[in-house]
Amino acid sequence: MKKLFLVPILVAALASALAAQTPWPTENPPRPLAAHEVQFPPYEMRTLDNGLQVVAVLHHEQPIVSMRMIVRAGAAFDPKGKAGLADLAASLLDQGTTTMTANEMNDLIDFIGGEMGAGAGTDLTFVSVVVMKDSFETGLRLLSDMARHPAFAPEEIERKRRQTLSTLQVNFEDPGFVADSVFDRLVYGFHPYGLPQSGTPESLSSITRNDLLAFHQNNFVPNNAILAIVGDVTADEAFDGVKKIFGDWAKKDVARPAFIAPPDPTRRVVVVNKPDAVQTEIRVGHVGIQRKHPDYMALNLAIRILGGEGSNRLHQVLRTERGLTYGAQADMDTLEKSGDIEAETNTRTEATGEVVRLIVDEFSRLQRERVGERELENAKAYMTGSFPLTIETPDQIAMQVLNVVFYGLPLEDLQNFRDRVNAVTVDDIQRVARTYLKPDRLSIVLVGNAQAFATQAVRPQ
Repeated sequence: MKKLFLVPILVAALASALAAQTPWPTENPPRPLAAHEVQFPPYEMRTLDNGLQVVAVLHHEQPIVSMRMIVRAGAAFDPKGKAGLADLAASLLDQGTTTMTANEMNDLIDFIGGEMGAGAGTDLTFVSVVVMKDSFETGLRLLSDMARHPAFAPEEIERKRRQTLSTLQVNFEDPGFVADSVFDRLVYGFHPYGLPQSGTPESLSSITRNDLLAFHQNNFVPNNAILAIVGDVTADEAFDGVKKIFGDWAKKDVARPAFIAPPDPTRRVVVVNKPDAVQTEIRVGHVGIQRKHPDYMALNLAIRILGGEGSNRLHQVLRTERGLTYGAQADMDTLEKSGDIEAETNTRTEATGEVVRLIVDEFSRLQRERVGERELENAKAYMTGSFPLTIETPDQIAMQVLNVVFYGLPLEDLQNFRDRVNAVTVDDIQRVARTYLKPDRLSIVLVGNAQAFATQAVRPQ
């Protein structure tokens, strides 16, 4: 029993001895290593007579070819009252064509050891096929069939509709999903970017097969599409194959909808009450800039300093210093017509007001104080260091190429990415922060137990 009493005595003696010693030295983390040289693969771009833009990127490291096509029509093109149409249509492109059933398509892609997929975003819809080089023509034909001849079989429509409705029921109970949806509507208003991409139970129930056929017929035409062929082929093999398979695809005029402008940033707080919640989902931000904006790179780095990889002031303040959350971040979503800047986190209910005030202050601090050279350097190092990971495979390269072409940017942007990142200065960061951030006009969304934080000051300062 006597030995038990020795433990606290020894601990106290050790603590006293340590306190009497000189404090441990503190040092900053080591600086990032110099980035390795990265060469983007050679490429060539041509446009067929029918208007189909084709980019061939030669990548011979693996005997694989990725074929990815995007069509310039996504969720933003959903007709009024038909939200979720583009998403539903895209989900059916790989579920049967007029020449093959869904099972036959799956058997074919499995037989040749490939992959296929389709999906929709806000601005676009995509179809993709990845195959071994010896199945290049087979893959192209499959891609063409998916893009040009979807069956939209009634049984597949109903199956996908039920799946989407079931997913929505689950999502509506998720505070994070609710917060994101409300934030988008608050920031974009009645602009299509503010509407739910997957639709609502009411809009999904109203979508008919004729709606799907009309969406496809109106938008899936060659002069409204871009195709990237990336992998172990020559430029001539790529273009000859595309011309052979897609050359008879007839072009036609495409009606582009006119979008209203998003509303100007305005001070406001929207609370969604969930009485059973023990924490609050928080979204803070406002409308931003479009992807093609000349200040995109500088503002992207500024937002990374606020809450992104490589720096993240929000995480430092809210998590490391205050212990108010498990994580916090900020991001900049940039689309064809507009974009938004959004900070997000969650916290225990009683800390809601404090967290909101700290987030708003970080938006303001980015304007009023120049960022440090080291802080900017860390954000740059993360961006330039992670870039090679985004062009490792043919499919990743295809996505990067299509993204650049879709937004009307020069393909050279992929070759000089690091130079463009490293060209941003501290002065650039302060300029874009003062130009585009609106700390006094932030939209705030809170999803949680409203009664528990109603007395806290959560209004924008």
